[in-house]
Amino acid sequence: MDDTLRKDLMSVSVATLATALFKRGLRNQVIQGVHPVRPKGVNMVGPAYTLRYIPAREDRNQLSQFRNPEHPQRVAVESCPAGHVLVMDSRKDPRAASAGDILVTRLMVRGVAGVVTDGGFRDAATIGGLDIPAYHTRPSSPTNLTLHEALDLNVPIGCGDVAVFPGDIVVGDDDCVIVIPRDIAEEVGAEALEMTAYEDFVVEKVKAGTPIIGLYPRTKEEFAGEFDAWRKRNNR
Repeated sequence: MDDTLRKDLMSVSVATLATALFKRGLRNQVIQGVHPVRPKGVNMVGPAYTLRYIPAREDRNQLSQFRNPEHPQRVAVESCPAGHVLVMDSRKDPRAASAGDILVTRLMVRGVAGVVTDGGFRDAATIGGLDIPAYHTRPSSPTNLTLHEALDLNVPIGCGDVAVFPGDIVVGDDDCVIVIPRDIAEEVGAEALEMTAYEDFVVEKVKAGTPIIGLYPRTKEEFAGEFDAWRKRNNR
């Protein structure tokens, strides 16, 4: 992933990115029902590496499966590239965990940029204290084998009602997570950076008592000159 793109996406909100994607006709890119295990105050950014779960079947999902060195969940933890985000399709079912603190710790040590599931994590309090962004729906103590069978690695998946393709750019902030198609990520990131600069200017003006009409969205030309001067003063 390009360092400039990563830097741009580190400094914009998911809400701003959602607006930039909305302008391009993409209205369903925010992963639904997912939130940070614990807010980090810094964005998660990286290409998607995916893991797909299907419903568990009792004859295939005993604890002995974890002894299999080819178990897809374990392989995902060891094969997700550094700087990527592991995104798990857990069928929006948090009744059994998608992973726990030991596996997420391993992802952190390997330099993975973050982990996302539309299910739940066990040991969520411990995961929240790790130095890796993690997003889920809620804590879930039962082992994943209770309800989930890890099946496919790095294939297209659905996560929280969003299509996620390997290599899509995943961004998470302290609110939620968004998926940006890889082929438009650079232009979306650049536009979101410009939008963020103007929004910061707007917030400053609103706090000073300026009415919102004509300012946001900008329809009064007087604000164009003010914004340019503000950018120069603030090196934006």
